[in-house]
Amino acid sequence: MARKEDSENNPGRLKQIALTYKMTRRADRKIGLILAGVGLVTFGVLLAVGFLIGHPVYAGILGVMLALLAMAIIFGRRAERAAFGQMEGQPGAAAAVLENIGKGWTITPAVAMNRSQDVVHRAVGRAGIVLVGEGNPNRLRSLLASEKKRMARVVSDVPVHDFIVGDDEGQVELKKLRTKLLKLPRVQTGPQTTQVNDRLRAMGDLMSNMPIPKGPMPKGMRMPRGQGGR
Repeated sequence: MARKEDSENNPGRLKQIALTYKMTRRADRKIGLILAGVGLVTFGVLLAVGFLIGHPVYAGILGVMLALLAMAIIFGRRAERAAFGQMEGQPGAAAAVLENIGKGWTITPAVAMNRSQDVVHRAVGRAGIVLVGEGNPNRLRSLLASEKKRMARVVSDVPVHDFIVGDDEGQVELKKLRTKLLKLPRVQTGPQTTQVNDRLRAMGDLMSNMPIPKGPMPKGMRMPRGQGGR
């Protein structure tokens, strides 16, 4: 049964590698030559060492293994770079990066948005709460401040970090966003993080379930207190 499952999974993995290579090659035309060069150089160096020490066969086998490993590492890095290059500037790119940050984080895309489609995403982990904005930096500052004010009603004791994705000074490049979050100091335990998530989720449900009248608001009518931070 195990062999049957492996044989069924291998075609899928090979197909995925092939698709990744095609995607990478569209952005990096020299990827094939670079991988071939890395493999040949690695194998050649190990084989030469093998002849010097009198064990060319063993060194050749080791050279093949290390050449494949080196090619895999280089391919992975250049494929990641190509993927970020294609995502950069696209709406929702930051959310896509956050969704792949790994275990220990709860991601909620688009917790805040304005009419210009500037958007704020939320990530909650042991580092606290992280708000990530993508769009116009000037408009995002007020959007981030509004979201912080809204969250402070239920999680005022939790550290909040905020980043704006971009290439300008004071912003975080898309390709460095994941690393930036993972380097944040851990200040909460697992149960505390779960509690923060529950409180934020409850706040979101409360806000979404509040009745909001359609059309212009009648004169003299006041917004419910829960809506003030929107």
